[in-house]
Amino acid sequence: MASKETRVLVVEDETNIRELVCLHLRHEGYVCDAAATGTEGLELTTAAAFDLVVLDLMLPGLDGLSLCRAIRNGRINSDVPILMLTARREESEKVVGLESGADDYLTKPFDFGELMARLRALGRRRLDAVPETLTVGDLTVDTARRIAQRGDRTIELTAKEFALLVYLARNAGRVVTRGELLQHVWDDPHNSYSNIIDVYAGRLRRKIDDDAGEPPIFKTVRGMGFMLEAPPSTTTPRAARQRPARGRG
Repeated sequence: MASKETRVLVVEDETNIRELVCLHLRHEGYVCDAAATGTEGLELTTAAAFDLVVLDLMLPGLDGLSLCRAIRNGRINSDVPILMLTARREESEKVVGLESGADDYLTKPFDFGELMARLRALGRRRLDAVPETLTVGDLTVDTARRIAQRGDRTIELTAKEFALLVYLARNAGRVVTRGELLQHVWDDPHNSYSNIIDVYAGRLRRKIDDDAGEPPIFKTVRGMGFMLEAPPSTTTPRAARQRPARGRG
């Protein structure tokens, strides 16, 4: 059962789905707010903080992608975990949803048990997040402020790209398999998202190694997976974790 303080916003225009999702959430101990349109969802997310958001892709008026971007660019819920619901099964549509800022997606029709498992995983990921600064060569990842920099260059990343980068940086110097990424970044080791992982890895590599004058850090190991590795002159066997020094006394 979830803590009663865990507040979830469900934005879904289909009444039966919206009511059933809220029914299951309340049965599990969540506090559930609901909106039938993207505009209503935007009003709620600009007025109150939520712990999780369940967002339908196809909404009247302000669509799910636009609302997701607005939430990410807002002040109150910019880092809230977002699970997107979609009736579209094309991989490209799922990538677009994740690129807009969603953390995970679920295809309709879905099993409510799977929905709850996905939401619990997203909630745990947020609670378990420990602010830290990860360094690989001249690449710095600030997990508290959600900022990635290569030298003086700030790297613009979507939520899923940032999550992928954090996991690779925490495991710098070794090959991370697709299976690991499915389990730890996508929270779904039983699904086949290998194409999506390759798409995200390719985009992340291009963003990290964007400057022709910078030695490459992101590496693809054919048939195995991906890794971040500092150039030879600044090699760090593992990502350095820098935490604020604590004063004595």
